[in-house]
Amino acid sequence: MPDTPGAQNRLQSIDILRGAIMIIMALDHVRDYFATDAQHFSPEDLTKTTAALFLTRWITHFCAPVFMFLAGSGAFLWQQRGHTGGEMSRFLVTRGLWLIFIELTVVRCLGFYFTFDYSLIVLLVIWAIGCSMIALAVLHYLPRRVLLGVSLAMIFLHNAFDKVQAEQLGSLGWLWHVLHQPGVAVMGSPVIFVGYPLIPWIGVMSAGYCFGELFLLDAERRRAILLRLGSAITAAFLVVRALNIYGDARHWAVQKSAAFTVLSFLNCTKYPPSLDYLLMTLGPAIIVLGLIEHVRIGMNNPLMVFGRVPMFYYVIHLPLIHFLALLAAGIQYGDLLFMLKHPLPTLGGDAKTFPADYGFSLAGCYLWWAAIVVSLYFPCRWYANLKARRRDPWLSYL
Repeated sequence: MPDTPGAQNRLQSIDILRGAIMIIMALDHVRDYFATDAQHFSPEDLTKTTAALFLTRWITHFCAPVFMFLAGSGAFLWQQRGHTGGEMSRFLVTRGLWLIFIELTVVRCLGFYFTFDYSLIVLLVIWAIGCSMIALAVLHYLPRRVLLGVSLAMIFLHNAFDKVQAEQLGSLGWLWHVLHQPGVAVMGSPVIFVGYPLIPWIGVMSAGYCFGELFLLDAERRRAILLRLGSAITAAFLVVRALNIYGDARHWAVQKSAAFTVLSFLNCTKYPPSLDYLLMTLGPAIIVLGLIEHVRIGMNNPLMVFGRVPMFYYVIHLPLIHFLALLAAGIQYGDLLFMLKHPLPTLGGDAKTFPADYGFSLAGCYLWWAAIVVSLYFPCRWYANLKARRRDPWLSYL
């Protein structure tokens, strides 16, 4: 990418949005570990949830698709800095394998579960990002229009296969879990549960790669295109969702009140992300990119700090949240062994192994979230400044 004022501005708009996404993401994981109600029912269960709890979960739906999409755009911009196709492929493959390793080690053993017991392996978002990067290492050789077509086909058509079940495919059922249907791909030891099947995530990242071309345009033209494109995608969500025919296996329905009917309308499927889910999240995100095109903030602004080191932020925020949840449990109950022996109900554990009143109110969760984000700022600023000062190759992997 040319070293021009425009290039620097483009990178800042992406970092601002990515930084906002990282801050919102922490709210979801704080809810997992600290919210009392979330231990007893899903925030998306409209028969039990409150509007505030539902929306606390819903706003975090933007995180995975926007991060995946921008990762594709980031790969495109990286290539524009003079890297060859072969260099691009090597970088994506090595980075993808590294992310899968991080998922299976740091994220698993120090983040979600404080255990080195590998009898159960759950493949989550970092695994999906890593695999999508490896796929993009091959897909980026396709002509741009062909790649865009393949990407949109994955996004728009994958729901046509929702009724296909892994058990119908016999010995290849494990592959269907990896590609499209969440579930247990391998029984025995270890049990491998795929929480983030790869389609359409691969398509989201490769679509983001194609989208990266817009950042080579001049600022005014790019801003106009971003606003039109984002508005069109958001309008498409409203139309497709309103029709209630295709685009999401979870249809919306009239509820006990108008407010809950709106929640039902917004209650789209994340695993795997439905067409409705992706239109609902990517459309507004692209509008925001257009709106912040001319925004300029300092490099020490939290949005810029977190947006410049998103993987570092991700890797350290989970152990911090988990440790603080352990500390809070020890103070509240004088015992934290139940937290070490059993996974939280929000992470697949049995609610009976936890005190009935475990956790905090939603307001308390928001206070924990604010404190955690503030505490993350300082190590992330240190690491962002380190990356700015040095060009060691290993720094690009975290």
